[in-house]
Amino acid sequence: MTDQLERLNRLPLRENLRGLQPYGAPQLDVPILLNVNENTHGVPEDVRQAIVRAVEQTVAGLNRYPDREFTTLREQLAGYLGHGLTAANIWAANGSNEVLQHILLAFGGPGRTALGFPPTYSMYPLLAGATGTGYESGSRAGTFDLTPESAAEQVAATGANIVFLCSPNNPTGTALSLDVVTEVYEAGSAAQAIIIVDEAYAEFAHRGTPSALALLPGRERLIVSRTMSKAFALAGARVGYLAAAPEVADALRLVRLPYHLSALTQATAVAALTHSARLLENVDEIKRQRDRIVAGLTEMGLPVAPSDSNFVLFGGIEEPRTVWQGLLDAGVLIRDVGIPHHLRVTAGTEAETTIFLEILRSLIRPNLS
Repeated sequence: MTDQLERLNRLPLRENLRGLQPYGAPQLDVPILLNVNENTHGVPEDVRQAIVRAVEQTVAGLNRYPDREFTTLREQLAGYLGHGLTAANIWAANGSNEVLQHILLAFGGPGRTALGFPPTYSMYPLLAGATGTGYESGSRAGTFDLTPESAAEQVAATGANIVFLCSPNNPTGTALSLDVVTEVYEAGSAAQAIIIVDEAYAEFAHRGTPSALALLPGRERLIVSRTMSKAFALAGARVGYLAAAPEVADALRLVRLPYHLSALTQATAVAALTHSARLLENVDEIKRQRDRIVAGLTEMGLPVAPSDSNFVLFGGIEEPRTVWQGLLDAGVLIRDVGIPHHLRVTAGTEAETTIFLEILRSLIRPNLS
């Protein structure tokens, strides 16, 4: 036992938190960072200047609390999403993780259970534990697929109060059909389950891939969560949001901290949304590099999970840690997500993609499984 862990265990920590490790990917200073699915293109200069002007105007009023209802931001987000949504359907917080935390605080807690389908976003069980919510892990097919029948059967069998459906899924990149969402929603009726469709990477989906936003009318227990971290290149701004029935936002008002979105955060997000078309210009280029990665990995003989996101999960690696370290030694950081014989890489710029593929190709032959 480390000294740090020993000191921690002397504190009256909640029992369900003992032994847990905090979430965190390596934050290393290397030339090419392709490990946490950031938008490596950054914010265009003209949008950057617009954000700076908006923040500068806001600074004069920092002695006052921000708009507690972040009304302008909710109006802008509703307009961006479309689907007939209004500000009443929108909630936002400091990153989509805080959005999910608000949901768990309102609808989870002691005596209630959340269900996820690993491999999926590793924050789901951590957020559940932090809010005193039980967590159960469902199962997927060996190809990482989740069928409507299997998902619905598992929801009904567990009686889960909250269900996480990540689409496109992190870390596999696979998108769910809307049939999965509708079947899960119906299967959760007996428990009045809240169904969360986490669409953090929705903007990167292949053309024609449907969004669960289309399913919101008439489904008051359905929530679609999004983020401005990825497609909008605003990971550092920490802006996540959701769309749902207005009563869901009313429930979340009961658990949010007062004035939880700072005036600077609101100003940044509103300015970015005003220039959404400009910010999203890079999305098509990122998708091209993702597809280029898929093609390159396939040429190397590596199995690749179908990706509707800005990252690619690939397998066939006998010693993932060795390959991961070899890439890091060459200045490229990707992600070991803990799936045997697999690694995950973010689609970066054309130059970053070229370097990644060239280095991987040099490392891969002695490490094929």
